[in-house]
Formats: sequence, C-alpha cells, structure tokens
Amino acid sequence: MKVIKIYFLIVSVLLLGACGEYLDVTPDNVGTIDYAFRNRNEAENYLFVCYSTMQQMAGPARNAGFTASGEIIYPTNLTTIQIDDITGFNLIRGTQSAGSPGLNYWDGENYGLAIFKALRRCNLMLENIDKPADLSPSEKNRWIAEINFLKAVYHFYLMRMYGPIPIIDSNLPINSSTEEVRVKRAPVDDVVEYIVGLLDKAAQDLPSSIVRESTELGRATSTIALALKAEVLTLAASPLFNGNPDYVSFRDKEGQALFPSEYDENKWKLAADACLEAIEISESNGGKLYSFNAPGTIGQLSDSLYRVLTIQNAVTEEWDENPELVWALNGYFPYQGFATPRMTSQSVINAFSNPSTFSVPIEMQEIFYTSNGVPINEDKTWDYEGRYSNMVNGDKENRFYIKEGYTTISAHFDREPRFYASVAFDGGIWFGNGVLDQNKAYHVEARGNSSKAGPKDLIRLNVTGYWPKKLVHYQSVYDDGFQQVNFRLPLIRLSGLYLLYAEALNEYQGPTEEVYHYVNLVRERAGLPAVQDAWSSFSKFPDKFTTKEGMRSIIHQERRIELCFEGQVGWDLRRWKELQDVLSKPLRGWSIYDKDPVNYYQPITRVNPVFGLKDYLWPIKSDNLVRNPNLVQTPYW
Repeated sequence: MKVIKIYFLIVSVLLLGACGEYLDVTPDNVGTIDYAFRNRNEAENYLFVCYSTMQQMAGPARNAGFTASGEIIYPTNLTTIQIDDITGFNLIRGTQSAGSPGLNYWDGENYGLAIFKALRRCNLMLENIDKPADLSPSEKNRWIAEINFLKAVYHFYLMRMYGPIPIIDSNLPINSSTEEVRVKRAPVDDVVEYIVGLLDKAAQDLPSSIVRESTELGRATSTIALALKAEVLTLAASPLFNGNPDYVSFRDKEGQALFPSEYDENKWKLAADACLEAIEISESNGGKLYSFNAPGTIGQLSDSLYRVLTIQNAVTEEWDENPELVWALNGYFPYQGFATPRMTSQSVINAFSNPSTFSVPIEMQEIFYTSNGVPINEDKTWDYEGRYSNMVNGDKENRFYIKEGYTTISAHFDREPRFYASVAFDGGIWFGNGVLDQNKAYHVEARGNSSKAGPKDLIRLNVTGYWPKKLVHYQSVYDDGFQQVNFRLPLIRLSGLYLLYAEALNEYQGPTEEVYHYVNLVRERAGLPAVQDAWSSFSKFPDKFTTKEGMRSIIHQERRIELCFEGQVGWDLRRWKELQDVLSKPLRGWSIYDKDPVNYYQPITRVNPVFGLKDYLWPIKSDNLVRNPNLVQTPYW
C-alpha cells in the first residue's frame, strides 16, 4: 500500500488556524472564510489546512507512545538539550500534573496540539463545502470523506489519551446559550460508535489507493480509514476501556456512566472483523510484508545481514518501495542522529553534529527472543542466569552480528534477528554508515570515554550503552558531519495489522490455527520458527501457546518486539493495562565510563520511573473545570 506524503500548500488560509477555542460562539474571520471557499483552488488549500494538525503529529516527541513507553530514555543531566521538547520524555519521571498537563492535546499546550481547533476547522470545511461553484460532485464527495476521516483521527487521538471526550460533530451556532457552550464528556462507547461511523462513511468515498502519486500522496484512502477503524475497535475491546473496574464509578455531573461497567467479549469479534477487512483491502492493493531489495552498490550479503536489513528497512524504506507500509505521516523522522553511535575517528571529531542520546534501557533489550524464538527467561537451552556475567569474544560464526574477537557479554549472542536489527550495542555490527561491504562493516565501541561511541561530555552521551538502531536508515552516514537518508516513521504496518488480528481472534476464540498463522507470518519474516515449534521444542513452558492466556502473552511480546521504537508500543501497553508493570521497575544501563568489560557490564539505574493508575489517562487542565462546570476530571487526578 502506497502511503503518506503530503506536500501541502499552507498558504494565507492558515490564519484561520487562529480562530480561537472551539468553544467560541462567534465565528472569527467571516470574510476570510468566504474568501477561502470562493473557488475550488482556495477550498483545496483549506482542506490541506485541515490536514495540517494531523501532519504535525508525525513528530515523535509529541507522541507519548514513543516518549513514555520505557523503550527510550532521554538523559536529563545534559548541559544542552538538543531535542525540540523533552516534555514527553519526562512524563515517566513523574512530571505530569492536572495544573499544567504535559503533552496537553486538550488545550494545545506543553507540546500538545490543539485538536479541538483542528476539529473546528474540519467542521467549517463541511459547512462551506457547497460554496465553490467549480467543485465537481465527485471531488466534493471525496473531500467530505477526507474531512470525515480527519475528524475520526482527531477524536481517536483524544479518546486514546482522555477516554470519554466531547463529541464535536458540528460547530456551535452564534446564538448558542451558555449551557450549550459548556460541553461535557460523552461515554466511551458513544465516542467509539461516532468514530467508527465517520470512518465507515469516509471509506465509501475514498480511493483505495493513490493513483496520482506526484500530487496526491498523503491524502486519506479507504485502506487507511479501515486500518484506523481496526485500531479504534481494538482499543475499545482492550482492558483499559472494556469493563475496566478502575473506572466503574467514573460518571459525569448528571450521573451518567462514562465507561462500560461490564466486559463485552463481542467487542473483540468486532475488532477481529475490522482487522481482517483492513488486511484484505491492503493485500488487494499489493500490500505484503517487506523484504530487502539490495541495490547494485551492495555486494554479496550473508543471510543474517539480509534479514537484518529486511527488518530495518520495513521501517526506514521509502513509501513507494515498501508494500508493507499502510499509513505514515508526511514529516520525516527527525532524530536519526540521536539514535546513531559514533563509529569513526572523524565522527568523534565532529561529535557536535550527532548527539547520540537516545538510550535504550537494559530492560528493553531483554524483551527480544533468543535465536530459538522464545523469551530469554524461558529458553531452556540459553544461559539466562549468566547472561551478564559471562564475557565472550565474538567468533566467526557470529561475525555479521558481533565483531570477531571483540569482548562482550553472552546476552548479546544467540538472539533473534530483530534484536540485531533493532538495537546497537557494544561490539555489535553496524552495516551501512557509508560502508556497504559486509566484510568491512563498522562495529560499536562503547566502553569508557576513550571509545568512539562512549561518553565525551554532558551534551552527547548515551547513558545505557544501547541505541535504537532500527530508527536509522542504513545508508545514513555519520563521519564528517551527519548526512541522513530520510524516512517517515510508520503509523500502521501490515505486520502490525497481522498481530492485531491475531490478538483480537485469540481474545474472542482462544488460540486457533488462524491465530497461529498470522503470528507466524511475522515470525517467519523475522527468521524464527513457528510459535508451535518454538515453544514445544525450546521453552520451559511447552504448552504455553495452547491457552488463551499463554497466547495472549506471546502476542503481546511479539508486538512489543516487532513494533519497538515506532511509537506504537506505549499505546499498546496502556490499552493492555501493562504499562504500570513495565514502569514499576528501574530502567537501567551499563557503567558507561568504565573501559574494562567486567566493570562496564554492571547494571546501573538511570531512571526510577513514576507511573501510577491515574497515569493511564491524561488529566484535563484544572482551569477548564472552573470555566466549564459540566466537565468532570479524569479519575484519580
């Protein structure tokens, strides 16, 4: 499926973005609105403005699924902060408050986006869609469908953060009463029904794929709409929203329950049906799991490196070369330099061009399987107890994963290919960075401040000794400065849909051959044996995959591995109600200032996360509750 690239023309119509809060009764800039819809071209510009807030969501620092998942630590002891904003990264440190919420998408504050303003613009578009006399009926229908899709996106983003939210189906008229202006939260099930209705309507009049790629890539398609519908219904079926006892007493001022009190298994069937529909339309348009197509500049590749590049490029490949990409946003991923270690002498001299500060905690690298395809603490053939105390030299057999002759820990050996594709570590091979000969590939040296990748100052250091390699295009070069090959971080990949479908089916029916099939499609691409074979042969719990609970655990770990660092896992952990468990333990790194491997490989706490029950949903800023007495605060805030 070809996806998102929008070269939007944000022109003078942008001043409409300053129309004030969505609760304003009197519309601003009436004359400007009339001008904006005087003909087709001006109206199209306004349509692109309606897209603009969604496009800004491409910035991963705005996404709590990326910053507050426990997958990446951003150091707070730096003398210079080089990222746009660290509000999201600090949420796991207990900085959230009702007085000034971080990533406040309700008000558009603290690096959050003003989603209610975006909804106001969408409703204005629908109100004025009949004004351009030169707009054809077919194009008008498509534009209406695009606006319905955008309204669904904006409501979904709010629901994912706040749970029950006001439904903004239309803008308030001029003569609205004070009470009408004071909107209130709608029950979660009503919000889901509204979003799904918008997506169903949108899908009817959206193209299934973009044909005129040079001018229209990035606009909504029915494939994207149906994939988002699958995400919405899966969220609604998940433990956070489906009969969650923590929210059973959450009611509005009139006593209406805002969360369903009873668990509804049928919600998983609705989610499964939606996932299958999204998979089928994606595959009918050429969607399939990505495999690396080596350019002529690359020589012979070992099977192991080919697998690594397939896994990496499933994320970093451009949309027109990646049939797995269902949906991404226009903005390029801006932080490759934060995810790249220094590997050359010249890069050390030019360290100012690459902060290298995205630090993967030890706990994150532990979720990746062994080479047998089971968790490291379950594999009866793998030395789990000695994983950090045993020092081992890289050998010829593993030379495409670990530098031959380099001393590292046994934990870095006999891991699945997704580990080597996703995480860079001391002694690990880094194919690319300008060297495309597998026999001359760079490796990471991270021990001590005299090593290339080790700490040099309090501006450019990695505090754990692990980097999110998956977030760097293999052709990006860090040597004499940093030259990156751009990519767009996916929002939905086909592999994610496969696992989402397997999850929904397992929750509704228990483990079946179809559940195994879709999980095994992803595992096969990753070079792993089928679930049944892996657990039967290598796990201390050989029957784990035969129960719903066991298969649930397997699927959850598969998603955390397959989608790591993509801004998805944090939201999964929330909807599963598992983020509190993940962030209940210290996030650790290695003793990065020590050169000797025995001393370097000593775990040190880098962050003691703060995450409680109240943190699953965002608080509404306290000031809003004073201005609007119909609103109720999120539970536990």
